[in-house]
Amino acid sequence: MFYAYLSLLAGRAAILREGFLSRFLTIGLRIFLIAALPGLLAVVSPAQSQAPEQAESKTQDQAQPQSQPQAPPPSQPQAPPQKPKAPPQSQSQTPITLDTSETLFVVLTAMNSCGYDVGLNTSDAQRLNVRAEVQRNLRNSEEAQASLTSLCDWYVAHKGKDPQHDLSQFVSLALYMQGPPHFLPRVKEDDMPPDAVPIAGFGALLERFYDRASLHSIWEAHRASYAALVARYHVPLQKMVFDTDIYLKLQSGGYLGRTFTVLLDFMGDPNEANARNYGADYYVVVFPSPDPSTVDPLKMPQIRHTYLHYLLDPMAEKHFTAIKRLEPLLQSVKRAPLDENFKTDISLLVTECLVRAIEIRTSGTKQTAEAMRLQAVDDAEKQGYILTKYFYNAIVAFEKDPAGLRTAYSDILYAMDIKQQQKAASEVQFVRNTAPELVQLSRLEDRRMLVTAEKRLAAGDPKGAQELAQQALDKKIGDEGRALFILAQVAVANKNPDGAANNFHKAIEATKDPKVVAWSHVYLGRMLDMKDPPEREAAMNEYRAALSAGADLPEAKAAAEHGLQAAYEPPARVKPQDSAK
Repeated sequence: MFYAYLSLLAGRAAILREGFLSRFLTIGLRIFLIAALPGLLAVVSPAQSQAPEQAESKTQDQAQPQSQPQAPPPSQPQAPPQKPKAPPQSQSQTPITLDTSETLFVVLTAMNSCGYDVGLNTSDAQRLNVRAEVQRNLRNSEEAQASLTSLCDWYVAHKGKDPQHDLSQFVSLALYMQGPPHFLPRVKEDDMPPDAVPIAGFGALLERFYDRASLHSIWEAHRASYAALVARYHVPLQKMVFDTDIYLKLQSGGYLGRTFTVLLDFMGDPNEANARNYGADYYVVVFPSPDPSTVDPLKMPQIRHTYLHYLLDPMAEKHFTAIKRLEPLLQSVKRAPLDENFKTDISLLVTECLVRAIEIRTSGTKQTAEAMRLQAVDDAEKQGYILTKYFYNAIVAFEKDPAGLRTAYSDILYAMDIKQQQKAASEVQFVRNTAPELVQLSRLEDRRMLVTAEKRLAAGDPKGAQELAQQALDKKIGDEGRALFILAQVAVANKNPDGAANNFHKAIEATKDPKVVAWSHVYLGRMLDMKDPPEREAAMNEYRAALSAGADLPEAKAAAEHGLQAAYEPPARVKPQDSAK
């Protein structure tokens, strides 16, 4: 604690000498600094500050009592941090955690064992060491090799064409697993992140591989290296949190029940950082570069970007009315290369523009030319973040005001002239492409959108099902193949065979979900059987494909086998006069 105290005091002195704050320390802000400092001194809870064998459990006890993992039986390895509902925090507790996770380590190590080599040449030596140790453990056991073969066959069959998406998908899954030794989902499928649902079956194969490859022993052997990695981040993360809170004049830990977790690992691509928001929980998963001369080896800009969302997202939720009046501005970004979420949700667009304005305003040093910052503002607007300039100018004025951002937030929004912003946006020449937003969203209502669509279809409401499935498709919510499958079923209900066949084929191409693939083939086979004249041979090919994809799905398997035995005939409709007899 004394070390943390000295670190923060040193960081504070550096800020006052070199940062923006030297220009804005009015009497009111000095008073704020004195009042806020005690809370800031303990704002970041480091993991593994003790001996490696004690680190993870002590970190959870001391750093994050509001998000305790479910305790495993004594004979089982320690599970990674879990996220049940958080009880109220006391003043001694902090919602900000720096940590490592055995579950994440196991998932990433399994990917590495099955051919995930992205960024291997620029990764920390620990990644190569772990891979070599796994191979050594597998080499002398046929049972272990068989577990690897099963795991990798499944992994190859379910991975996509984009390694970045694959990494993100498996990170999402790791965050929602109970951890070793069973790796079961912590929540029901409807509550899982949409990108994790199609690969939820990975955990069942992971348990055997974890045991046969002795991954827990490898994890324990590298705990000292992971502890050193946490120590490498401790002071920079403290300083980032301190700098950001002081600049925005916010007191840390102000959002009860919300958590911000930074997870570190060696086994991923050091060029990547994964960030996501699941309800009240914010995660950043980082794979640091071992080369300190590379640009941002610790990925602190990405961590800060997520932290700004952690601070600002609740403000948008609180000021719903002020945000909603800005909805007409969504028309101005219809032609921008933004993610669909920003084009349909004004609160997301507003927050992202404010985040980027703050990042640009606080970039560089005191000597950085203002023209460079204004160019960055212009670039952000050309990507579609049309309110960046407005918020940038508002932040300049905010710096001179002793009031904190929570107080100033609604005034900044209500001062906006919507027509003026619409006119300015109409003059922006949008670029063709933009990088995807770092922070992935997984709102509960979004996760259940496709579930609701399926329920509406089953209840005889194809129109309602179509609207929800199309919305999920447009916003890229959930599994694309699942949404297309629902649209295909709607087309069947609407007696549109061409539209149905088209969407069934698209669903097969877009997903790795065996249920969607198998039933799409079954439907296609039945439609071919019902043609005039029937295309029986083509239909049987579809049933064979369904049987292959749905071998572990009893109902799909039975439907495919029945289709192979005899051509499909739709159930005869009962005539009203017949039912009356």
